[in-house]
Amino acid sequence: MFKITAKDRYARCGQLDLAHGMVETPVFMPVGTQGTVKAISVDTLKKIGFNIILGNTYHLYLRPGTEILYKFGGLNNFMKWDRPILTDSGGFQIMSLSKLMKIEEGGVRFQSHIDGKEFYLSPDISMKVQDSIGSDIHMVLDQCIEFDKGMSNIREAMNLSLKWAEMSKKCFVKKKGRMLFGIVQGGTDQHLREQSAIKTIDIGFDGYAIGGLAVGEGHELMLKTLDFTIPNLPDERPRYLMGVGTPEDLVESVKRGVDMFDCVMPTRAGRHGLAYTKFGTINLRNAKFSDDMMPVDEESDCPIASVYSRSYLHHLIKSKEILAAMLISEINLHYYNSLMIDLRFAIRENRLDLKIQEIKKNWRSVDVL
Repeated sequence: MFKITAKDRYARCGQLDLAHGMVETPVFMPVGTQGTVKAISVDTLKKIGFNIILGNTYHLYLRPGTEILYKFGGLNNFMKWDRPILTDSGGFQIMSLSKLMKIEEGGVRFQSHIDGKEFYLSPDISMKVQDSIGSDIHMVLDQCIEFDKGMSNIREAMNLSLKWAEMSKKCFVKKKGRMLFGIVQGGTDQHLREQSAIKTIDIGFDGYAIGGLAVGEGHELMLKTLDFTIPNLPDERPRYLMGVGTPEDLVESVKRGVDMFDCVMPTRAGRHGLAYTKFGTINLRNAKFSDDMMPVDEESDCPIASVYSRSYLHHLIKSKEILAAMLISEINLHYYNSLMIDLRFAIRENRLDLKIQEIKKNWRSVDVL
């Protein structure tokens, strides 16, 4: 169940009532691809304030597999996370990681990126794997494609995704507090996006994801695509922009009416020494921070960002200490969560535009790279 609680023009605040708890939107979901948000413990996620994370069907299908997940009663028990989980269907990872063997009408054959073993994933199997995971929100299986593969290929992938969406809905295991989201495809073409939205809505889902972005099209083209896609989506259903993105992506997408996001960026950046702060991104690998006694962000309410010096974190990075990835990833996730909290407050108070101006002004105010 999804309930809109406040609006500011196109932006909305809402509540998702799911089997494992309530989630306020707009929300950023940390990516826990293999049953773990990289370098971050479950307790740390809760301490930061996250109420939902993302797991991935492709990875969990390959390892540990459905047998173990069913044995534990789902991913929540397996990883000791007692809050909601959304699972991606695996389509993107088949495109980006595996050695694709053959796309068929009923599914896709591929070789595992781990050991080369052959697997088959269909809408039916994807729904069964997601049921074994026990996620609160399942995604339909779709065919992902890079944005520059040509109109005929994008149209073909969209049409196949629509067929798989119908099959996914038929195979979906309904349970109380569990939702199934459809995915709108169509590249960056307005006509295809509108066509995909209409047909996906006709099938009927609990929420609607915007897929096929963050695949190389760039920030401006992504926003343009959102501008002509979102008006075709039902106002009363949650909207999820898959795999996005930077803090600027999030801010601009919330302004346009997106409710949910996921991205590996905050933890991936953390593993590479990049810290997100109120004043922009700090590259802590930079030698100029070797003797910098300033905290990463003295105005942050994150105890790591406001206490640990830039010099110390620079030292950990140069020493190749695991702690560097853990600390900087926590800083980044804390920033992302705080950003979403600020946006929710601004929507409720009908001052989102002013808040976004303030956020962007702060990003430009200090040279921290």
